[in-house]
Formats: sequence, structure tokens, C-alpha cells
Amino acid sequence: MNFLDPWATQLVGTDFAAQFTAIEGSIVANMHHLWNMVFLSFFVIMYIVVYPFILWFSNLYFLIDTQKKPLQSLALGLLFLYLFSIPFYLFFPVSNVYTYNNIDSALSIIFPSINSFFYTTTTTNNCFPSLHVAMSIIIAWAVKHTDNKRYYYFTIFSMISVIISVMYLVIHWIVDVIGGIIAATAAIIISNTLLKRLGDHEQK
Repeated sequence: MNFLDPWATQLVGTDFAAQFTAIEGSIVANMHHLWNMVFLSFFVIMYIVVYPFILWFSNLYFLIDTQKKPLQSLALGLLFLYLFSIPFYLFFPVSNVYTYNNIDSALSIIFPSINSFFYTTTTTNNCFPSLHVAMSIIIAWAVKHTDNKRYYYFTIFSMISVIISVMYLVIHWIVDVIGGIIAATAAIIISNTLLKRLGDHEQK
């Protein structure tokens, strides 16, 4: 994304964050007035620690436990999510809320200099749809196919926390969140259809 994004952004020549602001105003931007160190610390940890953990641990857990359907569900869900999202990231640039509104990064308040690391693989204008939101939903959906109810409930808790965090930390617009939910739903529907067809084929 860092290699292609500058070229694509220059080609488009528009930051659609202005349109998002026209739609929803400063609802998310004003969240920074509600920051306190307790909630800020919790949501930053959910955003940059717990979310990556459940993403990578789920893959490892499915492999170790030889759970085929959850692994297939997660792999297909993420594949279709990326196929849906990458064109938007390249040709529909949307700056994150705190950058567009010149607000200090909540991530850097808790972990100084984390932004330079965080944006090594992406840019500040790849906001729509929110991958944090979409992936959290897909992970919970994949884990639902296991018998591990405690881990499933944990992924549900993580999903809800991540959805709240992307707005509380003044990163994603409300439209980004809605876009992430729609993208995850579409990826799940397509994956379910394909998995059902594969299952029917194996039974023949």
C-alpha cells in the first residue's frame, strides 16, 4: 500500500474526508474531549495489542487444533474482505479523523512514537472501510464455528471494544465503521456460500 498509495492518491487528487465531515460533522473529532487515561489506555491496548493478537492467534489455534471449517472461514473471509477493500484504499483516499482535524494521536499519548511503527505498512488516508472493524467481525464469525465458547465470547468482547475504540481514539469516521460492517457482512455471505458449495461437492 505504501508503494502504490502515493501514486493512486495523486491520481485521484481528492481527500474524501471533507465529504465525510459534511455527512457526519465533528461527532468523532469531538471524542477527544472525553479522553481520560483509564479509557484511553484500555482502548489503545484493544486497538494495537488485543486486535492483532486475536487475528494471529486465531490462525494458529485453528491450525494446532486442526479445525478445518473455522480456518477456511477465516481465510476466505479475509480474502474477500481485502478484494473488496483494496480498491477503496487506492482510489478512495480518506484521511483519518485525528490527522484531518489536527488532533494529537491517541496512540502516541499512550505509546510515544508508535505512529511511525504503525504506519510502516499503511498510510493515514486508508480509512474506508475500517479493516479493524471488519476483521474483528470476521474473526468472531470464524471462531463461532469452534466448540470453544470462552474464546468465542472473548472475540465478541474484542469486536465490540474495537468498534468503539476506532471512534473513541478519533481514528475512524462513523462512515468508515459502517463501511467495515458492510464489507465484513459481504465477505461472510460470499464465504458462507462458497463453503456450502464446497461442502455439498465433498458429500457427492
